[in-house]
Amino acid sequence: MEKLSHALRGWLPRSLRMQLLAFLLAAVVLAGAVQGALAYRSALDEADALFDYHMQQTALALRSGLPVDAQGLGPGLDPQDENHEFIVQVWTNEGLRIFESAVGAALPQIAVLGFTNVQARGGTYRVFSMQTRSQVIQVAQNMAARQGMARSLALRTLAPLAFMVPLLVLAVWWGVSRSLAPVERVRRQLAQRQADDLSPVSDAQLPDEVQPLVSELNLLFERVQRAFEAQQHFVADAAHELRSPLAALSLQLQVLQRAGDDAARAAAAERLSAGIDRATRLVEQLLALARQEAAATPAEPVDLRAVAQLALADVAPAAQARGTDAGLLDAGAATVPAIVQGSAEALRMLVRNLLDNAIKYTPPGGQVDVQVRTEADGQAVLLTVEDSGPGIDPEHRDRALQRFVRVGNGDSSAAATGSGLGLAIVQAIAQRHGAVVELGASDRLGGLRAGVRFAIKNIAARA
Repeated sequence: MEKLSHALRGWLPRSLRMQLLAFLLAAVVLAGAVQGALAYRSALDEADALFDYHMQQTALALRSGLPVDAQGLGPGLDPQDENHEFIVQVWTNEGLRIFESAVGAALPQIAVLGFTNVQARGGTYRVFSMQTRSQVIQVAQNMAARQGMARSLALRTLAPLAFMVPLLVLAVWWGVSRSLAPVERVRRQLAQRQADDLSPVSDAQLPDEVQPLVSELNLLFERVQRAFEAQQHFVADAAHELRSPLAALSLQLQVLQRAGDDAARAAAAERLSAGIDRATRLVEQLLALARQEAAATPAEPVDLRAVAQLALADVAPAAQARGTDAGLLDAGAATVPAIVQGSAEALRMLVRNLLDNAIKYTPPGGQVDVQVRTEADGQAVLLTVEDSGPGIDPEHRDRALQRFVRVGNGDSSAAATGSGLGLAIVQAIAQRHGAVVELGASDRLGGLRAGVRFAIKNIAARA
């Protein structure tokens, strides 16, 4: 069976139009042939029945026993003509033939009444015999002539069918071409596109079987477009942001080379090492932002509270170095999961960037608290990170989520040393997860309160 399937696939054309036309036209021709054969056979049977009826009616017309004029039954009959319609003979009950419709056309007397076939005169005759009180009437017909007339009648019945089959073929061809016209339109649209044209393909009037394919193609175009944009942004951002750090590193290297004593060289080397660390951190954040903007990983159930604990462990060394108290509030609820749909690694990066931002902007010895809770209506999970730092002025909070925007409050120097990408990465990850980032003031600690609200129903629908 598998070999037959492979053979059929190799024999059939690859064009969907040609496959449909081949199948439908074969079906039309096969159905027409079967219908023609059935109609032909039915017409033959009906012709036989009609001729038998005529023979019977002819015999019944002669049952009165009146003299029959041969010219009345078959005027101008040639006794040598084997194709005349009927041969009529009348016999007495004693076996004496008293009438024949044509001289020399006599058939043997048949003892069987009703219909029968007999061999006579070099052919087959269909004979109907009927007995009255005084005579036996026989009506015969040559089967060759009978079958010839029956075939002629049957062929006449096939004429309309022979006329309709080509019309059906044209109708099938027109219907298939019309049905596939939208598919051809989509093909032309794609063939005429430039390599950088990723706009959606129109799915208007497409068949239901093809529309999902075009929809998925549009989704693919959308993902590729996002990847291209992320690549372009990364190149532009890297060219913009790396110019200054690399120039600073070059200057610091020159200072190190010109240092005259060990103390100057040590100070220059320390500044160079700090500059390398900042450039490395900037490159890492640029790569992380590009990955999050272009990523399309499938969603899975993630315990946001467990993710927050892992992120706290990641930033613990930095918090200890600054003497910052960073921890998770509601420790008693740590065993209660707060499930959202998304990527565990991306969410861990989101929390880690919020914590990095809070620790960096909080003065040494400050406090950073993380809280994860499910809202009372069960429709959302809320992640908040609060710090005791200077916070962000209300007029600058919307800008703080943009790339390379460094905002601060008070006399904090963190804004000058940061890259302005931490909150932008948070925003990109939140958008991937259908979440909303809100910046506000912390009533409890006095600094910044960064909240990320995950709508559970929306995320589940996206997954």
